[in-house]
Amino acid sequence: MRKIDLKDIEDIALGAALLGAGGGGDPYIGKLVAMGAVKECGPVTMLDPQEVPDEELVVPIAMMGAPTVLAEKAVGEREYETLFHMVSRFFGREIYAFLPIEAGGVNSMLPIAACARMGVPLVDADGMGRAFPELQMVTFTIGGINASPMALTDEKGNCVIFETVTNKWTEELARAVTMSCGGAVSVALYPMTGKQMKEYAVKNIVTRSQRLGEAIRTVKDCGEKTPEEHFMEFSESYKLFKGKISDVLRETRGAFNLGKVMLEGMGEYKGKEAYVEFQNENLLACVDGEILATVPDLICIVDAETFVPVTTDALKYGKRVYVTGLKCFEMWRSPEGLELVGPKYFGCDTDYIPVEERYKGGVKNV
Repeated sequence: MRKIDLKDIEDIALGAALLGAGGGGDPYIGKLVAMGAVKECGPVTMLDPQEVPDEELVVPIAMMGAPTVLAEKAVGEREYETLFHMVSRFFGREIYAFLPIEAGGVNSMLPIAACARMGVPLVDADGMGRAFPELQMVTFTIGGINASPMALTDEKGNCVIFETVTNKWTEELARAVTMSCGGAVSVALYPMTGKQMKEYAVKNIVTRSQRLGEAIRTVKDCGEKTPEEHFMEFSESYKLFKGKISDVLRETRGAFNLGKVMLEGMGEYKGKEAYVEFQNENLLACVDGEILATVPDLICIVDAETFVPVTTDALKYGKRVYVTGLKCFEMWRSPEGLELVGPKYFGCDTDYIPVEERYKGGVKNV
């Protein structure tokens, strides 16, 4: 158990933006929401997953929709209270704690704000260890935990509770309502016991985000190592490419951001070309026709000078960046995990090969 204050939020938002793999929303907006709540209501108590009693009710809370919409239509104060009372009334007992559903600049921050305003603890765990675009794409689905009853509300006060036959159906129905509500809503889903959470959650993700954020913030204070060497080491990243963004193709469709970013090589990659495809999050990275990484591994784009993560909605022509690959949570590499979030689910015409195996193949040694 420990307290999360304003300085912690700065680092958590920065590190979670890296783990968001390009998605999860604008970390600046998420940070402002969380900091505003903590300033007004005080620090948040964060629990280690093992500190949560087995029988208590814990619920992930998040925003659902396209990150570009979230940037213009942020969450207010009322949504947290609405979701808390909707779920508590359904079960006939109060929620014991909130947790993030994913790592990302917004969805790592909103649970902090919700906990501050509702006076409940935050659990240091999530359901992805990164960000994914669809709500059934969580480790809780692998564990057989139902996404519903799922509570949904928008900023206008419209509310609905879904009870569905599968988690994919929850995604389909909630996505339709999200579109009707303007492309972004607040949700509470996957209600579970403390025991279920401990068995299937990705543990200590908030702490990992904070450590990554602190390391990015101090990346220039790296002693004898170059900032690049320091970043790759502390983030446990594989360097896939360095270049300048030459074009960005994007569209918002079905409450998703979809597109491709094209890059021209710099430095040791001069003369080479790369692209990264995304659906909210980065899905596939390719250099000179050779695939270097795919989901469920994390493909992260960071500023070439500051190493600050660049989300898909912040990609701009001329920006100089690194493309890096990080290993995903081990559960995603199981047959059940790949069925949920493997490259073929997203329409990528390739089998999944772990990023470290592709790296060993020598395609990065340019």
